Amino acid sequence: MSALDSARQWARAIKRDVVALWIAARDPRVPWYAKATAGAVAAYALSPIDLIPDFIPILGYLDDLLIVPLGIMLAVKLVPADLMREFRQEATRREKPASKVGLAFMIALWALAALALTWLFWPRPA
Repeated sequence: MSALDSARQWARAIKRDVVALWIAARDPRVPWYAKATAGAVAAYALSPIDLIPDFIPILGYLDDLLIVPLGIMLAVKLVPADLMREFRQEATRREKPASKVGLAFMIALWALAALALTWLFWPRPA
């Protein structure tokens, strides 16, 4: 198996786990702290807008390469193993959902950042 094949398998597993965490966040059998973590990770990973836009050199892909996988690993560890197996099986049968909550959160975060920068740099009378 080549390195490219390994990377493709890893990427498929990540995509499957994001959908599995999306399912876990809605399941009543999952503890609340695991639900909260799984929901936050899935919402961010499924959001069409990143916290750090991809066009920013190096930092733009940092969230895709580090933050999202680390969040997924943490959330997977918090969900009970037998439930996670079940959610992974269900995730392979489902399509990847889109996160409107994640989109709304990212838009709100960027709007707050724009407002903060505007307030910070707005000229004030002397």
